[in-house]
Amino acid sequence: MAKTLVALIVWLSVAFPVIAAQSNPPPKKAPRPTWSELTPVQQKILAPLQADWDSLDATRRKKWVAIANRYPTMKPQAQQRLQKRMTDWAKLTPAQREAARERYRQIRKLSAQKRQEMRDQWQQYQDSLAPPAEAPPDPSPAPEPATPSQEPSATAAESTPPTVQ
Repeated sequence: MAKTLVALIVWLSVAFPVIAAQSNPPPKKAPRPTWSELTPVQQKILAPLQADWDSLDATRRKKWVAIANRYPTMKPQAQQRLQKRMTDWAKLTPAQREAARERYRQIRKLSAQKRQEMRDQWQQYQDSLAPPAEAPPDPSPAPEPATPSQEPSATAAESTPPTVQ
């Protein structure tokens, strides 16, 4: 009995720290970089993501920092597109973001031909939403309006009495 009690005490003294360590993992460090560690330029570029920055994992943060570092070399049109997409993404709920990620994964599995067909269909849809283009101006000059001296005067002809012969 004493041997059993000693064995139990030894086992508990060894097992308890292991069990305690498993149930109370050390606190995780926040993924880097934190928002305050970004440069002012990076913060300005990534401003649409500021509210969500703390919830991003380290991999996504690194991806966005890399994009922010490339941003100054992008053409203005690409910069505007990126800003709009970041703003749109920031407005999505977590469920909508996950659905978008899943659609992206599904599309990546398609063949190149199927993806091109989808792009073409999307372009046709976008074109159907665009307002119709204005007709080009008629190259022939418009007739000039008649001046009062060129127009026959109906009132003068009506007011003159017919001549009798």
